[in-house]
Amino acid sequence: MDVQTLQRQDRLLIRQRVRFMVDQYEVHTQAPDGSEGELVAFVQQKRMAFKEKVTLYTDASKERVFAQFRARNVIDVGATYDVTDPSGGELGSLRKDFKRSLLRSTWYLEQPGAARAKGEESNAALAIVRRVWEFLPFLNAIPFAWPYHFTFRSQSAPQDGAAGKPAGAEGASDGAPAFSVTKKFALRDRYQVDIADPRLDRRLVIAQAVALDALQSR
Repeated sequence: MDVQTLQRQDRLLIRQRVRFMVDQYEVHTQAPDGSEGELVAFVQQKRMAFKEKVTLYTDASKERVFAQFRARNVIDVGATYDVTDPSGGELGSLRKDFKRSLLRSTWYLEQPGAARAKGEESNAALAIVRRVWEFLPFLNAIPFAWPYHFTFRSQSAPQDGAAGKPAGAEGASDGAPAFSVTKKFALRDRYQVDIADPRLDRRLVIAQAVALDALQSR
């Protein structure tokens, strides 16, 4: 699918497939009947590998790169990930707020010259239950099947002398919904991505949606 056609999509479906020693993610458009449509991107990651770089391909043959994101610093619990296109051109960046994410996962997405957004788990209580689940012996080996929801909201520039702070810094105010990522009820992760902000590069949104699962334990 070419970039122009992809940019017209306002809903995408992501399915995780678990294979021996690897996790796979398939990103599809949504067909008119609500089922999975055309394959847009494919990701395969070794389960125990460091995930400082994640490559998205156009399909399972892994012959053509769709996009990739890479951590600026290898050892950094609150790492910023730069997202690039196949030629290495900048698409934007993703950053996980480590302190906020101890209780409620929080991410910041920035697309230069277009948009920046803050995303967090919508249900704070469910976020705490999920963390307890992941720390309990034996339970952490069982997938957390209950649905959860991330809402990303556009952010205005910081006020009251806070100019110059990075995207997502204290002082920036949350605005209209930019996009959301909803995990469906299933033993294997399935996500629905709804995009409200037409300015957002869909490749950047897909990278963020994959990162929510692939980098969740970092």
